[in-house]
Amino acid sequence: MVILRDDKRIARLRRVSQITSFVGMGALLAGLFLVFLPNTANLFFYQLLALFIGWMLSQIGIYLGNRYLREPRPDELLDETLKKVARNGRFYHYLLPAAHVLLIPSGIVVFVPKYQAGNISVEGDKWKQSGLGLRRFFGQERLGNPSREAALSIEALASFLNKNAPSVEEVPIAAMIVFTAKGNKNMDLKNSSIPAMHYTKVKGYLRQQKQEAPMPEADYAAIKAAFDKKASHLLAEAESRSEEEE
Repeated sequence: MVILRDDKRIARLRRVSQITSFVGMGALLAGLFLVFLPNTANLFFYQLLALFIGWMLSQIGIYLGNRYLREPRPDELLDETLKKVARNGRFYHYLLPAAHVLLIPSGIVVFVPKYQAGNISVEGDKWKQSGLGLRRFFGQERLGNPSREAALSIEALASFLNKNAPSVEEVPIAAMIVFTAKGNKNMDLKNSSIPAMHYTKVKGYLRQQKQEAPMPEADYAAIKAAFDKKASHLLAEAESRSEEEE
């Protein structure tokens, strides 16, 4: 499997995550310190402002940290999970309108990794998350709606291909929602409208799927060329590394 990722973006956002988390913690501590000073109307405003800024920055830090600081990162976990079942695939991380895109001869798969704790369930496109306690407000990114995220990623990628590979009339794009928290398996995902599962089940799921017929060679070549153009500066090294691993 050829793996292409924007390491410069990852390094940049890792740094942003560290800075926002540090500044956010400082703002929260400043807000708490102001509580112990003689209370006035102006001071109360600054207390609220410091606490609000600190909370906002900490949430940004958590959001970025889950994607770019946490080890293993989502892209690394997906690589490790899929490298044996998608040997002829090309994985693009943080290079295309969707963050994690796998190109295989039969089509395209967009992965939406989620790192959430608690009890997670879904019915169609309606997601629920419970069992978090105070973590719902501090130290835990909200689940949101992974189905909508997947749909928006597919839409963005289809729009990209319409502009950059106009010869492809029908773009075969699927999506998969993958939960990457190692210790969290309290999930009821069988009724999701989009395939959703813990990362430990992805390999088995893909092996059980009926093998789709390859797309026309001209379509595959056009899609590959459009994707590779966004990763032209990474191609030689990535393809060489893939050959060495094989």
